[in-house]
Amino acid sequence: MGTCTIAREAYMENWLLSALLAMIIYGFWGFFPKIAVSYISPQSALVYEVAGAMAVGLATLFFLDFQLQHHPKGILFAVLTGIAGMVGTLFFFAAAQKGKIAVVVSLTALYPLVTVLLAVIFLREPLTGKQIIGLILAIGAILLLAT
Repeated sequence: MGTCTIAREAYMENWLLSALLAMIIYGFWGFFPKIAVSYISPQSALVYEVAGAMAVGLATLFFLDFQLQHHPKGILFAVLTGIAGMVGTLFFFAAAQKGKIAVVVSLTALYPLVTVLLAVIFLREPLTGKQIIGLILAIGAILLLAT
């Protein structure tokens, strides 16, 4: 097993490291569109973002030796994830073009509330008292930032 493979498996297995890296990268994802849409339309920015996403997808396909797992429901929900992500991104770009990026990112960062609600309703995931308080505080923080 090569060094690259070991390193790749290590970061994928460590959920906390992966989550922190995602947070940092999403921070850039929230910042770059403000600059992009100051030069091009939100629709054009979306197309270029998809090109960037395709580059990452092709690199991932290469690292997987072109061996993708497949299951009809997995494929369906992965495609729905892409559709939801791109439609959401289009609206995000439009908001970034007109609004202050700090407020736009903060407001759209409420999306976990929707995810939590869906997880509770459809996946029957329980919420603890601490988690409920955290969600309420998150809503309060966004309201303070957006007003």
